[in-house]
Formats: sequence, C-alpha cells, structure tokens
Amino acid sequence: MSNRDRADVTAAPGSSLDAARRTRELASAAGGGTADLLVVGLGATGAGVALDAAARGLDVVAVDAHDLAFGTSRWSSKLIHGGLRYLASGQFDVAHESAVERGVLMTRTAPHLVSAQPFVLPLTPLVSRAQASLAWAGFRAGDMLRRAARTPRQVLPVPRRLTAAEARHLAPSVRAGGLRGGLLSWDGKVTDDARLVTALARTAAAHGARVLTRVRALGLGSTGALVRDELTGEEGEIRARAVINATGVWAGGLVDGFRVRPSRGTHLVLRSERLGALPAGLHIPVPGETNRFVLVLPQGDGRTYVGLTDEPAEGAIPDVPEVPETDIGFLLDVLGSVLDTPVRRDEVDGAFAGLRPLLDTSVPGAPDSVRTSDISRRHAVLTSADGVVTVVGGKLTTYRRMAQDAVDACGLTSAPSPTAALPLVGAAAPEQLRDLPAPARLVRRYGTEAPAVLALAERDPALAEPVLPGHPVTRAELLWAARHEGALDPADLLDRRTRIGLVPEDRAEALAVAAEILSRATPSGV
Repeated sequence: MSNRDRADVTAAPGSSLDAARRTRELASAAGGGTADLLVVGLGATGAGVALDAAARGLDVVAVDAHDLAFGTSRWSSKLIHGGLRYLASGQFDVAHESAVERGVLMTRTAPHLVSAQPFVLPLTPLVSRAQASLAWAGFRAGDMLRRAARTPRQVLPVPRRLTAAEARHLAPSVRAGGLRGGLLSWDGKVTDDARLVTALARTAAAHGARVLTRVRALGLGSTGALVRDELTGEEGEIRARAVINATGVWAGGLVDGFRVRPSRGTHLVLRSERLGALPAGLHIPVPGETNRFVLVLPQGDGRTYVGLTDEPAEGAIPDVPEVPETDIGFLLDVLGSVLDTPVRRDEVDGAFAGLRPLLDTSVPGAPDSVRTSDISRRHAVLTSADGVVTVVGGKLTTYRRMAQDAVDACGLTSAPSPTAALPLVGAAAPEQLRDLPAPARLVRRYGTEAPAVLALAERDPALAEPVLPGHPVTRAELLWAARHEGALDPADLLDRRTRIGLVPEDRAEALAVAAEILSRATPSGV
C-alpha cells in the first residue's frame, strides 16, 4: 500500500470535510427537503449539538457564517477546568458538572487531545501564609471534586506541597529571593481548543451530519432558516423540524428574549525562551483578589500564553475582539510580580482576546453592578416564543452537557445521549496512543490519525518541511487540514487548524505557504 493510500485509509471513515463535500451537502440541505435539526453556530457547543443529535440518529444540518471554532472556542486558555473556582462562590453543581465533564474528555472521548497539566503556585513574599493556606485548601477541595467525578489519580495526580528547590526546578524563572516553596496542583489541558471543535465536527460528519461552514443564517424560525452562502452570495432556505441557536455571544442577535453580557478574556503570547524551560504552568495570585490568578501556560510549540483577564465587553460584538493595552499592562504587571526579570512590552509577540457568552440573569431595570467575573458560568437552554431553542452560557469544559441538554429540549427523540462514551476522531486508549508510529507532538494533535499525517510527509519530503523556521507545524499538516478538516482558505489553516496566526509576523510569513498548499489540495474522496 502506498503512503498516499495509507493516509486516506486511516482518516476516520466518513469524517473528512473538504470543499467538495461542502458543495454537495449545501445543495442537499437547501434542496427542498426537511432535516430533523438545524444547528446554527459551529463552536464547541454547536459542534457538540450536531454530534449529539447525529449520534442519536437524527438528520442534522449544522451551519456557521465563518469557520469551525471561529468565535469564542478558539480564544480560551486551552484548559479543561475541574470547577475549583466555582466551589469558592458556592456553585457546587457547576463545579461537579465541570469535574465530571473533564473526566469524560480525559478518559473516554478525547484522551489524545486532553491531558493533565501541572501548575505551580510559587509562595513568594507577596503570598501571605493565610493566602497560601486558603489556596492549599482549595486545591484539596479540587481533588475531592476529582474523586467525586471518579477520575483516576493516574489520569489526574493529587496536589502536593513543594520545597523551594522543587518550586524553582518546575518554575526556574521565578524570583528566588524570599521563595519559601510552592503548591503543585493539576488540571486538564486541551492541546488546542480549535482542534477539539474540529474533532467534534468531523465526528458529527462521520455520523451523517452535514457540517457547512461559510453559510450565514439570516433569520431563524421554528421551521428553519433563510441562509446565504458566503462564498457565492446565493441565498436559500434550510428547513428543519427544530432549530438550535448555538451562536454564543451573537445568540441575542438571532433570537429575542434574553441578554448576553460578554466578558473579555485576554491572553499574551510570549516566545517560550523568554521564560525558559517550564515543566509546569504557573498560578500567580492577583493582588487584592482572593480567588483569582493569572496563569502561565507553556504550549509545547515554542510559545507560552499568559492570561487571563475578566472584563465586561461593551458595545457591538466584533468578529475578532481587539486587545486593549490596559489588559496587556495588567497581565504584565501580575506576571512581573514573581519573575526575576519582568517581561517588557516589546517582548510580547502576540495577544488574543475571547468573549465569554455569559447569560445576564439580573433583574430587569436593575443597574449593571455585578462584575462579569461574578456572573455564574451555568449554561441555560431557552425556548423562544416562536420555538427556537437557544443554548447559552457555560464554558468549553461543559460543551457536551450543554449539547445534550439542548437536543433534549427539542423533543425530537427519546433516545438517550451516547456522547459521554463516544470517542472523537483520533481518540484511543493511552497505551494505543503511545504505540503509534508517529512523533508525540503529532499524536497529541491528531491521535490515531497521526501516522496518516506523517505518511503525507514521507511520500513527499517537501511536506515534511516546517511552514516557517522555528515553528513545529509542517506543510503536511496544512495539506491534511485542507483535505480532511474543512479548511477553505489560508486563515482557516493558520488561525484555527494551527496556531501560527497568533503571532502577526509569523502569520504574514506563512501566508504564501498556506496559499500554495491550498492550491494543491484536492478532495480526498474519503
């Protein structure tokens, strides 16, 4: 069998998304028939809804005006939280739900994409002994959540105290003066949030869902939507027995009756060498706050993220949120409070901000006095007067439960959701993943499909070349994205299927390569 044959065969059957499939399935969806369910929005929640419904045997059409994970789902901290912060505010149900869903991802549905991430909270002179005791109690409570969710400690280790020497080993860039030790804790981390969404969408497609990007819903009703193909400008109608609005921060623009209060979360992008080797991430307490931290998150691709803020986002909702200088200054100040050498503004290579779609549950007419950081992260499933179901709120970790509840609310089927035990494309048991004949970096991104991505480069050595010097992503990965992951233009390749685009200079340098790869991509026929 040739390497090209090997690559095609090992793409999960029926899961490949490409331009040709989009054209066929858009024509089918707008061709006059009636689907069971139309899903609008293809972030984590919308893609999760499409998978949940398709896995229950429903005929599903899912559309997005842009691309997979175009909105909030690509701007997260890449963490799959266990719900610790919600314990502090008394949201015990939200905390337990988060811990359960984290365990589902780590042990059953996406162990190739979601793994354990260690964090060190350095006990510097700025952290009082009372604060340290409170943090330690929180980490112990977080481990109780893990146990209640039945996540094995082999998957997610228990927290422990560190000596000063151990803390310096795991966080060598932290200032040694006055360091009296550290607290080691663990949480879940997704290799890439946009890749999780891609896996969800492809798994839905493998179950028969028609997944259509660049299709804008112009108006929703209980029987479908008027849509426009953003590539051709042609308009048509997609009819369905039920409609779910999963458009996140944009949900209120399609359905009346509720209010979303977006919260802006900003991250900085640093070259990893600036902070040195980081075997673990960092929790840095925010001065004056009892339950708020800035996180330092090494990504394993030569970059490190520092985040995040939690500020109200006023005004019109942009497609791509801007990062204000005040957010950058805040993050640099908190980061600098623990480093030997503070990071300068000109050492920040990129920044990104996402808008959390928080449901406003305040009393009508009351002043907006509640901080967005204090608004509950509970999700809500709402049915409008004209019968459109909207799912809003929540967070990346709980997308699966949000999707399940939204599909249940439609009343289309009495079949239970199977998604808590349904592996996503690329998933396998840890021992199987370890034995795959492919580099560990590819396995963390593609799971069981990693050998197929590698085979593209073996067949054509030019595809083994990196997209740009100093970055690990290869040209083969871009070609795979165009053939199997629904990437239609250079932005899809650089900003969502990979994260090259987070550094503007890298993005500009890689644009020509991305365009070249797209020009040679052909439908896979899988």
